[in-house]
Amino acid sequence: MMEDDYNKVIIVEGLSDKKHLEKILDDNTITIVCTNGTIGVEKFEELLEYYHLDDTDVFILVDEDDSGMKLRKQLARELPHAEHIYVSSEFREVAATPKRMLASILAGKRIGINLNYLAKW
Repeated sequence: MMEDDYNKVIIVEGLSDKKHLEKILDDNTITIVCTNGTIGVEKFEELLEYYHLDDTDVFILVDEDDSGMKLRKQLARELPHAEHIYVSSEFREVAATPKRMLASILAGKRIGINLNYLAKW
């Protein structure tokens, strides 16, 4: 995929979050970007430029814990147009959220998911 082909970007904290999402998504126009925690100015500028984050649909999906909230606030300041996706505080982590529940949340944001994850909800 060329860098100009990104239509949607989901920003997550870690690799386990990314792998969990990849199992659910059925949309080849979505790129999942891992921050590996909070990000510095230089790293953010690289992401901004490479993924055209100012001109792309951006979704922020982070854990419901202190580090996730810190990252969410940081990204909200830098990307005010981004949509926020929240997981239940019951599960706290994106990777710990059941796939069916996460699929339902993503579908509500118009993100293409494997419909098998919505069956028998």
